[in-house]
Amino acid sequence: MVNTSIKTTKSQEIFAAAQKLMPGGVSSPVRAFKSVGGQPIVFDRVNGAYIWDVDGNKYIDYVGTWGPAICGHAHPEVISALHTALDKGTSFGAPCVLENILAEMVIDAVPSVEMVRFVNSGTEACMAVLRLMRAFTNREKVIKFEGCYHGHADMFLVKAGSGVATLGLPDSPGVPKATTASTLTAPFNDLDAVKALFEQNPGEIAGIILEPIVGNAGFITPDAGFLEGLRELTHEYGALLVFDEVMTGFRIAYGGAQAKFGITPDLTTLGKVIGGGLPVGAYGGRSEIMSMIAPAGPVYQAGTLSGNPLAMTAGIKTLELLSKPGTYQYLEQLTKQLADGLLKICADTGHAACGGHISAMFGLFFTSGPVHNYEDAKKADTAKFGRFHRGMLEHGIYLAPSQFEAGFTSLAHTKEDIEQTLAAAKDVLSSL
Repeated sequence: MVNTSIKTTKSQEIFAAAQKLMPGGVSSPVRAFKSVGGQPIVFDRVNGAYIWDVDGNKYIDYVGTWGPAICGHAHPEVISALHTALDKGTSFGAPCVLENILAEMVIDAVPSVEMVRFVNSGTEACMAVLRLMRAFTNREKVIKFEGCYHGHADMFLVKAGSGVATLGLPDSPGVPKATTASTLTAPFNDLDAVKALFEQNPGEIAGIILEPIVGNAGFITPDAGFLEGLRELTHEYGALLVFDEVMTGFRIAYGGAQAKFGITPDLTTLGKVIGGGLPVGAYGGRSEIMSMIAPAGPVYQAGTLSGNPLAMTAGIKTLELLSKPGTYQYLEQLTKQLADGLLKICADTGHAACGGHISAMFGLFFTSGPVHNYEDAKKADTAKFGRFHRGMLEHGIYLAPSQFEAGFTSLAHTKEDIEQTLAAAKDVLSSL
């Protein structure tokens, strides 16, 4: 029998104190559990597929520090490599050979990347790539998709997903209208809307940026022909195509979603997995475009901790682990078992639901669906998801605390973990 009661006394005490010290008691909004109710659990440690809170409760984790822990938390080979790197220092602020090694690995793996620049977060990567898009094309406007999240920079907080969707914020106060005036939006999976924007703004659009698989409005896949259509439209109108693969890079496939779908963008942003659990981001693409970045060219971008030896070390070791034969076959098999199982249980217990998976990424919406875009996603029963989330937490299963976030599996998850998760889901959904 699965344990369905957890004590969270210490978590509650720590979170109460945190709310007096930090806005909302957290360093990032979704962590506060506002959309699912109750208070967040406070982590104490992580290992493999599991997390332990400060009260000693153990959970099977499907957040994986929001994606990076694809090999499992605190993988012994990553930790060992980091111990060695620590002895040499935590930051150089100067070139190190580790940057070359990780750069070569990224370039070899990701079809669009001929040159790469390392930064410290996905937000930073997307900010920099937007500046580069505009400089290369000498155009100012950019198209993004409703519900896609590209970090918290002002120009991207227009119909954004992730925490913005979770908290119900239409846009963020403090963002000047002039900053977002050049950001155009279209529904995901709507080629006609994109074409109309190009026609309405002739010669003004620098390019399109998108999550090739949406993970920040929930898990939403591209319709057949959508990515191909975007590639054709950008060629037709002389614009750039940018894949934000911060979430999908090295998770959907070793070469990212672009390798999975066979669509090569002009530029790509990366993060999460390539840092192996440490703060990292990157952007890369064709050499002729990337050569515009300072000091090779006039487009300025810099960062004191960019390419720091710890993040490079963790990234190198993580990619080495992922490059082993059978890695993505295992992730696909495991995630399919979970995603298909959840949908079957929903059907068996009378709950309208839709969702799916690709490789080590999955999602579940409490709506009959299908979900093609953010508007469809917003039809999901978020109140029911909140109750489901709490029930799963009490059964020792840690899911993303938002209907509008994708879930992640890892190489550390086992068939038994999936079976335990599905047993918990059956218990919870039978009682909702």
